[in-house]
Amino acid sequence: MYKYVIKRLIYMIPVLLGVSFLVFAILSLTPGDPGTIILGITADPEDIAALNAEFGYDKPFLIRYFDYIGNVIFHFDLGTSYQSRQPVIDDIMARFPNTLLLAVLSMSAASIIGITLGIISAVRQYTVLDQTLVVVALVFASIPGFWMGSMLMLLFSMKLGILPSYGADTLKHFILPTITVCMTSAAGLLRLTRSAMLETVRQEYIRTAKAKGASKKRIIWKHALRNAMLPVVTTLGTSFGASLGGAIIAETVFAMPGMGTLITTAIRQKDIPVVMGATLFLAVLFSLVILIVDILYAWIDPRIKAKYENGGRSRE
Repeated sequence: MYKYVIKRLIYMIPVLLGVSFLVFAILSLTPGDPGTIILGITADPEDIAALNAEFGYDKPFLIRYFDYIGNVIFHFDLGTSYQSRQPVIDDIMARFPNTLLLAVLSMSAASIIGITLGIISAVRQYTVLDQTLVVVALVFASIPGFWMGSMLMLLFSMKLGILPSYGADTLKHFILPTITVCMTSAAGLLRLTRSAMLETVRQEYIRTAKAKGASKKRIIWKHALRNAMLPVVTTLGTSFGASLGGAIIAETVFAMPGMGTLITTAIRQKDIPVVMGATLFLAVLFSLVILIVDILYAWIDPRIKAKYENGGRSRE
């Protein structure tokens, strides 16, 4: 297992280099330059050229890229923002706690709601409750996030006045964004858990457990659920990793200072160091989350752990 983890960490290096090159290339090929965006199109061309030279934007693309990557690798320096003139890591650390809290709250709520209702739906297959839950899941999965967020803001902030509609100062500010993010994820987890449970309960070992007289409760919670959780863990881990990138829609609708709004604002301002630093930061986190999901696989299913220990080869 340790060898597998080390190998995965090494594999992250070319992935991060590839991500950094693609993002840097896209930002460099888009029209505009930082000097013009900061000073305005009416500014003196000499002043614009001087500001671009200060940022190093007058250098060729590959030289700028290797200079940036060299600073990241050898000095752990994500650069300085063109706009705020502050270290990029400071901007990230100021925004990331809000995004992390939103991701943890929304994914926790989504997992509790989605997995629980998915199990209930599978156990009560073809009943009115099952059909109702499936329909509700389809409805929430189809609702656009910006519309749901706007409706929640209209009801609870403007009409009832019981919850704030913007900011991230207290936990109350996270309630509406959390609901906005978690409902779509909960709907997907409900359907996935239901289908995984239904497929699992048809397996031979479940029939064997029934034949041996095991109680229905033991069969569901002891045998079926653990094996049905593999695809659910994958989806949950991927959703959590994506949420760390900033629930952009929720952060935009509720004006939350998070990673999503930081990146989108930096893209509009062509603040390349901020976009690059935030992208690399989130790429590392996402890779680590996926690695943790793979490790959880081994904990849930001992057969997978055996494959890891044998270098990926199944036991004969």
